[in-house]
Amino acid sequence: MKTKNRCTWCLKDDMYIAYHDTEWGRPLHDDQKLFEFLILESFQAGLSWWIVLRKRENFRKAFAHFDAKKIARFDEKKIEALMQDVGIVRNRLKIVSAINNAKVFLKIQKEFGSFDAYVWSFTKGKTIRNCPKDISKLTNKTPLSDQMSKDMGKRGFTFRGSTICYAFMQAVGIVDDHVSTCFRAKKK
Repeated sequence: MKTKNRCTWCLKDDMYIAYHDTEWGRPLHDDQKLFEFLILESFQAGLSWWIVLRKRENFRKAFAHFDAKKIARFDEKKIEALMQDVGIVRNRLKIVSAINNAKVFLKIQKEFGSFDAYVWSFTKGKTIRNCPKDISKLTNKTPLSDQMSKDMGKRGFTFRGSTICYAFMQAVGIVDDHVSTCFRAKKK
């Protein structure tokens, strides 16, 4: 049986391969899933995505399945409970940021009609396909992620730097960075 060629970053384990094969780089337009990735990417800051992905189910439980309305109402008691939850990344600043970002997310939904309309407006609804020759050609931020980060900051988002925005854009398919030899790569 022939093995599929994949981006080498995902070969660590079966969970990572499944994420690569079924999610990463695929255009996503569901507001709740977009919010999930935004929150998970912010928790990933300073860590590896593999660590956060491994804890994803725990994050879903701890953060009300990424229901922004519920998260926006989290109080100090809930923050303290999350700080005790060994199943997630226990970082007070990131937890408080998730609550803040839920509130901003809800405002953006009202302003744009959906969070999907907002984040995809940066590329006019089109996926940017880079198709690099190898993983060493991947970048961790671009002028577009700088632009998204700056706009998100003006709107009140926290933990939304350019690197986080770029990883988010890759995760939700706004940017497709599958290497050219990967079976998931789509040519430009």
